[in-house]
Amino acid sequence: MIEVLLKTLPFFGLIGLGYGAARTRFFDEQATANLTKFVFYFALSAMLFRFSANLSLAEIFDAQLAGAYLFGTAAVYGVVMIVGFLRRLDVATAAIEAQVGAIGNTGFLGVPMLALLLGQQAIGPIILVLSIDLIVFSSLLVILITGSREGRSKLAMVKTVSMGLLKNPMIVSISLGLCVSASGVTLPEAANSFLSTLGNAATPGALFAIGASLATKSAERIEIAVWLSFAKLILHPLFVAIGVYYLFQVGDYPASVAISAAALPVAGNVFILAQHYGVAPQRVSAAILISTAVSILTVSWIIAAVTA
Repeated sequence: MIEVLLKTLPFFGLIGLGYGAARTRFFDEQATANLTKFVFYFALSAMLFRFSANLSLAEIFDAQLAGAYLFGTAAVYGVVMIVGFLRRLDVATAAIEAQVGAIGNTGFLGVPMLALLLGQQAIGPIILVLSIDLIVFSSLLVILITGSREGRSKLAMVKTVSMGLLKNPMIVSISLGLCVSASGVTLPEAANSFLSTLGNAATPGALFAIGASLATKSAERIEIAVWLSFAKLILHPLFVAIGVYYLFQVGDYPASVAISAAALPVAGNVFILAQHYGVAPQRVSAAILISTAVSILTVSWIIAAVTA
């Protein structure tokens, strides 16, 4: 574990640097928002597009792995929702808490960190995991919240979900990259070099932006945030491990990638959704803060365990 911890420390060090810069007001909220926008729409999109364009669909899509990850994520999603209902939460709040417990920071933290720690072969499984998170569970959240609140028609619901997916640059970049791959067209060297240079900014930029955004998070509703962090950091990888090792018989390497991805801390975009819908943003904020801090140890421990 110590060896893995030493490899992950530079990533969390960049998060800490961003946190310190924002906490001391050297990096204000507008600067953080601008950096996040650059990473989200340009650097990370370039990285995902290049990865997808240079991989075949067969290298990304693995039905056994998809089934195992879907099982594990749905299981923790269901557990957190049930606990929420037992606490007499409404559907929207229970759904937000379930999203916190099930969706990790795969885009900003997982793609750059796991690709470097586990090797370039991890890129295909990571993209698959990220796609499931964005397409399946982000859509589910929108359906649960808007359906419980507005009772929208199925057509209106489909339109809302579809527009949300079409406006997400990560989904768009992965889809366009797969289209290029499927067409058989090879990216010109100049294009690959441009995308590589731009994509290389994603790792430091994304990690710094994560840290800077954490400086604005508050640690309210600690007991709930601790429970949600436990669900994300421990229960999620545990359920995914059950899926990959016992239910779907996934190969050792892709299984280790999926479990490592499931061990990542709560995704920052869950806070954006919570804020957008006005559903428990404070407890989401606290869970992001706590899970990111604790994941310095838990992520290293889990990666060491699955790669031993």
